[in-house]
Amino acid sequence: MSAGAPLVLISAGGTGGHLFPAEALAHVLRRLGLRVVLVTDERVGALAEKFPADEVVSVPSATPSRRSLVGMIEAAGTLWRGVSASRALIRRLQPAAVVGFGGYPTVPPLVAAWMLGVPRVVHEQNGVVGRANKFLARRVSMIATGFPEVRGLPRGVRAQIVHTGNPVRQSVIEAAKTLYPAALKGAKLRLLVFGGSQGARVMSDVVPDAVAKLPPEYLRRLVITQQARDEDQTRVASTYRALEAQAEVRPFFTDLPQRIADSHLVVARSGASTVAELAAIGRPAILVPLPGALDQDQAANARTLADIGAALMLPQTDFTPERLAEELVMRFENPDLLTKAALAAKGAGRTDAAERLAAAVLGLAGIDPARLAARKQA
Repeated sequence: MSAGAPLVLISAGGTGGHLFPAEALAHVLRRLGLRVVLVTDERVGALAEKFPADEVVSVPSATPSRRSLVGMIEAAGTLWRGVSASRALIRRLQPAAVVGFGGYPTVPPLVAAWMLGVPRVVHEQNGVVGRANKFLARRVSMIATGFPEVRGLPRGVRAQIVHTGNPVRQSVIEAAKTLYPAALKGAKLRLLVFGGSQGARVMSDVVPDAVAKLPPEYLRRLVITQQARDEDQTRVASTYRALEAQAEVRPFFTDLPQRIADSHLVVARSGASTVAELAAIGRPAILVPLPGALDQDQAANARTLADIGAALMLPQTDFTPERLAEELVMRFENPDLLTKAALAAKGAGRTDAAERLAAAVLGLAGIDPARLAARKQA
């Protein structure tokens, strides 16, 4: 990468939901000939090892909590130290633009960019704006959205909104080339279960018990791939062994996009990345939004697929072994339901969101893609 090439500073919280779309954008920017630096927090861990950045920088950040005045004051002090560190970083790197993907680690770099007059973008992946992005909305030049409608944005920012879709990783784009494996009556049904990058205990509590309630003729035809947390893996695997079910249970799947593509049905949480990947690949789902979330963002995400017949949204209170077993039996008996849902999901998918977001960022920063291409060829 040329040292004189324009640089984009990308900031994202240290979870997969924020980092995966940031990673997709970074790949496109680097392919176009730009340099990329990632600003994140200490949670990022191994997720940053393959992030396509010239440099990965951690700045102080904190999540303010209204439960404690002392905690709020401490968090504000930490965020201000992050802003100071980000100002120094921006002065050193001279980025053409700063792009944030949500989470409180994005606040210091975006506030610093606002103070220094650098073009700045936030990308909101969810159907309800997150607290950090809501705070930043009036301080950025552009708000890119993953869904056509995003609830909770402040008044007066509509002119800044650009719907780009949610960028998905290259592995998702490759998996999206896999045709839906037709679900046939009397044939195997491949079930994939996961709870997001951090896992979800409710999946380990409910799904094995639901499988145990299936009639024997359906149990024999079910092929299960399930993510379970380390502390739940032995319990889940033992239940399936006792049932003589065909099952693979692991704490994490590095090839999750292809496993989504190979499945007939997915049971999962409804984080923004999960919903975007299900749509891009085109697979039917039973989605269980994370309960108790302040913003109810996962419920809004799930509803986008439920409203078009691509998914069944089940509140966690309704996600019981009995209800899940009923839903599985229904799909065994009526496999056309799965095929129709897969087509609906595929129709809502967008695999070019990273390119659309990159084009918006370049336009805001005043960077000519043709001149970038000429620089790469020189």
